[in-house]
Amino acid sequence: MTERQIRIFGDPVLKTVSAPVRPGDDVSGLVEDLMDSVKVPGRAGVAAPQIGVNQRVFSYNVDGKIGYIINPVLVEVSGEPELVDEGCLSVPGFYFQRLRYPSARAIGVDVNGKEIELSGTGVMAQALQHEIDHLDGKLYIDGLDKATKREAMRQIRESSWF
Repeated sequence: MTERQIRIFGDPVLKTVSAPVRPGDDVSGLVEDLMDSVKVPGRAGVAAPQIGVNQRVFSYNVDGKIGYIINPVLVEVSGEPELVDEGCLSVPGFYFQRLRYPSARAIGVDVNGKEIELSGTGVMAQALQHEIDHLDGKLYIDGLDKATKREAMRQIRESSWF
C-alpha cells in the first residue's frame, strides 16, 4: 500500500472518537497503510485518525518492533505517573512534558480476529496510552497541565503550519 499523509491539529477527525472495527470488516488495506506510515524514521506510532480514517486501529514502531492492533483497549496502567517529554506527528515540531504511567497493557485483535496483547514500559507504555488517546478523540496536549497547555496553544498558534 502506501505511506499516508498525517492529519494536523485542527482537523476534526483528530477530535472524533473512532468507530470500532466490526467482525467481518476488511481493514487489511488500512493496516498496511498504517504499517507503511509508521516505518518512517522517528515515528513510534500512527493511529488511523491521523491518516484520516475514523476506525480503532493503530500501528507502532518501538524498540525495533513494528506491529498493529485493532480495537485496542487499555486494560492496565501501573506505577506512579511520571512527567515525560511527548510529541505528536499531528502537532509537528513540539514537545511538552505531560504525565504518563510508566507501564501499560492493552488488548485487541489482528486482521483475522485473533486476540493480541501489547504491553511494555517506557516508550511502549507511552505509545499505548498516546495512540489509544487518539482513538478516543484526544491529542496529547489535552492532557497537559493548565499552564503548560496555555503555553503549548500559544506556540501552536504562532507556528508556521497553523
